[in-house]
Amino acid sequence: MAEMLDRQSPIQHGEIGPHTTISGRPLKVSYGPADTLEIDAVEDIGEPGGFPFTRGVHRDLYRGKLWTMRQFAGFGTARQTNERFKFLLSRGQTGLSTAFDLPTLMGRDSDDVLSLGEVGRCGVAIDTLSDFETLFDGINLRDVSVSMTINAPAAILLAFYIATGDKQGVKREELRGTCQNDILKEFHAQNEFYFPPHESVQLVVDTIEFCAKELPQYNPVSVSGYHIREAGSTAGQELAFTLGDGLHYVQASIERGMDVDSFAPRLSFFFNAHNDFLEEIAKYRAARRLWSRYMRERFGAKNDRSCWLRFHAQTAGCSLYGKQVHNNIVRVAYQAMAAVLGGCQSLHTNSMDETLALPSEHAVTVALRTQQIVAYETGVTSVVDPFGGSYVVEKLTSELEEEAAEYIRRIDEMGGMEAAIESGYVRREIADAAFRYSQAVERKDKVVVGVTEFTEDDGPPIEILQIGQETEVEQTGSLRALKAKRDRSKVEAALARITADARAGTNRMPALIEGAKAYCTVGEMMKALEAALGRYDGGALW
Repeated sequence: MAEMLDRQSPIQHGEIGPHTTISGRPLKVSYGPADTLEIDAVEDIGEPGGFPFTRGVHRDLYRGKLWTMRQFAGFGTARQTNERFKFLLSRGQTGLSTAFDLPTLMGRDSDDVLSLGEVGRCGVAIDTLSDFETLFDGINLRDVSVSMTINAPAAILLAFYIATGDKQGVKREELRGTCQNDILKEFHAQNEFYFPPHESVQLVVDTIEFCAKELPQYNPVSVSGYHIREAGSTAGQELAFTLGDGLHYVQASIERGMDVDSFAPRLSFFFNAHNDFLEEIAKYRAARRLWSRYMRERFGAKNDRSCWLRFHAQTAGCSLYGKQVHNNIVRVAYQAMAAVLGGCQSLHTNSMDETLALPSEHAVTVALRTQQIVAYETGVTSVVDPFGGSYVVEKLTSELEEEAAEYIRRIDEMGGMEAAIESGYVRREIADAAFRYSQAVERKDKVVVGVTEFTEDDGPPIEILQIGQETEVEQTGSLRALKAKRDRSKVEAALARITADARAGTNRMPALIEGAKAYCTVGEMMKALEAALGRYDGGALW
């Protein structure tokens, strides 16, 4: 292990300068046929809808159906977020995407002493099934797909979602949507973990196994590179560590006794759409090609759908700046275009003011209109993979594929992703890349318009959405009232079952759904799981 960690990184990007990609990959002045001699047009590129899916998983792509326009939304209480959901749907949004506040993300209740000051600030506060009933009041879950960005308590929030559908009379096989539920990337980048890595992965497998049997249209995991990139990784690292996490979930599910073709078609991915236009398009193409080959060659997948890499994209939050905030609209437009040209299945476009506060209604409308302009005015939806065959994009696709495959090979040699996490390897790679990029910006080798160059007055102030203390008062008051009227015996029985099932190693989803319907809180169910699974303090991450 020590010998492995002493080696140099698979790709030495060197200095990031004006003639490199944003990741530091050197670029030639021009590209031609000689740069693509090693690329087999049949084996490597193929046709849209055909293995290895470099050019897309659908033959007709957006001619058949546009991507889902899924703006991330959530703030304050469930009541306030329900109003925002309805606002977005009225403006033409085609799917819902739920942001949760920090206490919920960390598995804490709103009345926890460590939650005070954060309730509803950066997402919606959710404590019990009652909040979910309010969140989707007047929104039939049969008619809309819902994405939830939640990880450590993901199984609990999924239980709330299923219970809400049950109460609405929606059949489980009709529920559509995605739960991010990618706990491994929390250990790489975002730090919202709760249980130890191995136990956390087993909870993810619980959701995969349960959804394969009861929610056939639901994506139980969205393997996320977005946060890895936001932490400062290169495009190649984002690709490698994301696919590495996905491979780990597949392996763990097979070890549970599942057939790969019974669950793999419902796995999905989530990538960043960053500033480097050509590199980002190439990244998505390389991701599809790599994933399809791993699924067929490593896991023996027979169903083509098991080899599909379907992905949601979100424009890069880390590329937004508080200076000259209207420039962010332009950044987001180009990033969105790269995601569409790369063949995304759904897309969130950031609002210009997100670096300052939660998006205002005006800003979120502009962000949604950006997607609609790309979809209906630019003409890029008429042709699948328009950059296919471009000398530079094909070369970058192959380079990114090779870089990611080398990272994955090294992680395999370490003993897999859990071992790589425990050693701190992934975090060090990301930190080194982030440092290189920040130095390039400080040296002005990378120009940031309105920040490092072309600086001027920021212009008139923009509307800022503020979340005050009244939100916390409303949420904690509602929670106290619910606790006072619920059936305590049902709560205690449900929590005891959660702990017992977690200790026995049986699938915990049925117990969590029972807990949801008994109106157990997020914090109570996390503590019930902790009694069996333990708590993680960060181990040897550094």
